Amino acid sequence: QDPTAAHYMFYDDPYLMPRNAASSRLFSLSKEAGRNAAKYIVKHFPQYFDKILAEPNVPCLMPEICTPQIEGVSEEALKERIHLRRVKDSVDIFDQLVQAGTPVSLETTNSLLDLLCFYGDGEFTSEKEDLEESEVDASEQKAPKTKFQRGSQSSGSRWRENNNAERIFKIMPEKNAHSYCTMIRGMVKHGASAKAYDMYIDLLNERHKADVHTFNALITAVPYLKERFLERWELAKVFLNHMAQQEVQPNLLTFNALLKTLRRCGGVGRSMSLLVIKEMEALDIEPSLATYDHLLSIFYRGVDLYPSSIISEVLDDVEKRSFTPQDPDDGMDFNISDNLHCLSLGEKCCDLKDIKLAYRLNKAMEKGDNWKFLDMDRSNAYWSKFFSLLCMMEQIDVVLKWYKEMSPSLFYPSPKNILDLLQALDAANHLDAIPSVWEDVKQLGFNRRQDLLEEFLSLMSREQHPEEIQLAFAKCAEDIKAVHEQTGREQVPLEWTGTALGHVALLFSRAGRTQDAWYVNMMERFQKINRIPTEQVLDGFWNCAKQTNHPEEAIKLVKLVASLGLPSSQRLKSRTEKEFELSEKQK
Repeated sequence: QDPTAAHYMFYDDPYLMPRNAASSRLFSLSKEAGRNAAKYIVKHFPQYFDKILAEPNVPCLMPEICTPQIEGVSEEALKERIHLRRVKDSVDIFDQLVQAGTPVSLETTNSLLDLLCFYGDGEFTSEKEDLEESEVDASEQKAPKTKFQRGSQSSGSRWRENNNAERIFKIMPEKNAHSYCTMIRGMVKHGASAKAYDMYIDLLNERHKADVHTFNALITAVPYLKERFLERWELAKVFLNHMAQQEVQPNLLTFNALLKTLRRCGGVGRSMSLLVIKEMEALDIEPSLATYDHLLSIFYRGVDLYPSSIISEVLDDVEKRSFTPQDPDDGMDFNISDNLHCLSLGEKCCDLKDIKLAYRLNKAMEKGDNWKFLDMDRSNAYWSKFFSLLCMMEQIDVVLKWYKEMSPSLFYPSPKNILDLLQALDAANHLDAIPSVWEDVKQLGFNRRQDLLEEFLSLMSREQHPEEIQLAFAKCAEDIKAVHEQTGREQVPLEWTGTALGHVALLFSRAGRTQDAWYVNMMERFQKINRIPTEQVLDGFWNCAKQTNHPEEAIKLVKLVASLGLPSSQRLKSRTEKEFELSEKQK
């Protein structure tokens, strides 16, 4: 893999090669928006796309027919609308059949309920995704039931009172278990947890049995039905006991739903989660990535993380396997929550400051197709965390090796990553690598960030270096000076600070660029912004004037210091008279 290459999705248009994580996200979203726009045009103007020009005609490669072919009001027309996921048209045809006294089969009515409950009585769009509820903040405390219900679905449509699904369900002459189960799952999906529970009680009263998917939905809804942690666990156990009584075999999603509920049960969740994992092992059900993520979130929820064997045991299992998606929370592109296992593990390894765990996780992530669980945004977040940990814990040679291999092919460094790298270079006394890092900063578009500029200038000007390095530092200082003096319409010049002025002047002075140091900083800038140069800056400039044998510059310095009323004016005046051969006029 070429470490300098961008993500493959950008190869079609080199002009749109991203420079940093923000532009990468913008370009990728723009590309997806273009696809959605094309789907919109095809859907709303199908008459322009009805010509089949391919020879020979391969049906499986042709566009899907999205317009109804059966006209009139009949059960077959209703089935076709349901298949095409036309919610409003399906309801209209069903109502016309009922008004005409035409019976609709139970199977077709259940299919219509499936459609209505899945889309929440809203119309299907190609961009609509199954959005799962967001992970609740770790500091969540007890709250009224209405608050839980209101927050049960972070986005998407809501379950309206007496909507079409409820209306059709009530007028159905015959209902079976599928009818009840569909309604329960739809209510849970769209935030009506209390109604879903009432519907489940009706199902039991009618002596029907729920299927495993319905129980999974009910277990997920437990936190919105009970307030206290212990009450939540007790209700979850009730559903599990009902599964056993109705001889419903639990599956992976059942245990994941249970662990997801235990995440919101405080200490009860910590004490019961390991029993859930043991039960999975007894039933020979292999965990998915979401299983591990729920488990880790139960044990690592607080701000203060303590070492635990749980994360090591999880990695022991993860290292042996290559995963395939089995749960919406496994980190596929339809999951909007932060329940991505690799990202969660990466954050916990970083918070625990355990580089060995991080290496093990990285090795597991690269095994098989596990990397596919990280979309581009999450991949950038994961590698950013990993790189920060490397800067904190590894030798500088190892850090630089990873940096060259990772950027920009795997991730775009953030400003924090650059600061972490600079601190690692400083700790290892490897400041000669700063100019190359500065070139990367310019490429990333971070050369206008004040915190980064101050850090670069501080490190470069702190000590005297060999001439070659000082010349490279002066080149960086010249770039920073240019940023502060930009005259283009697009960007406003940055304001000079006294510290930045001093550092730039010192870097120019040490490189023998006396004219630059004086013109840019001393005479013009310090007086204009009403700042006082430090003793280090004054001495650095005077030494530069001495080395280049420019008494005029030394005299300008003495005049500036005297005009500012600094105590060092007499000392510099004496040094100038003693160490320079001055003419009578200069004296």
